[in-house]
Amino acid sequence: MIALDTNVLVRYLVNDDTRQAKAARLLLNDLTAERPGFVCREVVVELVWVLRRAYRFPRESIAAALEKLVAARELEFEAGEDVARAIFSYTTGTAGFSDLMIVSAARRSGAYPLYTFDRKAAQLDGAAGLADDDP
Repeated sequence: MIALDTNVLVRYLVNDDTRQAKAARLLLNDLTAERPGFVCREVVVELVWVLRRAYRFPRESIAAALEKLVAARELEFEAGEDVARAIFSYTTGTAGFSDLMIVSAARRSGAYPLYTFDRKAAQLDGAAGLADDDP
């Protein structure tokens, strides 16, 4: 197994640098189910951030790209169920992808609820708001 960094997946998906995109495609096309590429949680979160902020991709396009990557037998995602759950919630809600991943990690770890000062994140299932004046 090899590991993939965010920039490799960005080049693969965006194709904005011809040489790097070609190298990324060759690398990913060489992967197999027996010799997959590993994608850690941080790479997924960073990928969504880059596609949204730097490339201005709409949420639907980001979710569709992630769904294709997650479905690929040649890629192994750290906490794949968290990623899949976050993708679904990302397409149907307004929460940030990183918040969805954080709540999923807390839930998977049996840590409930996730306390946060982030009002939007506090509305997620498994999260609770913490007021500034709470002890």
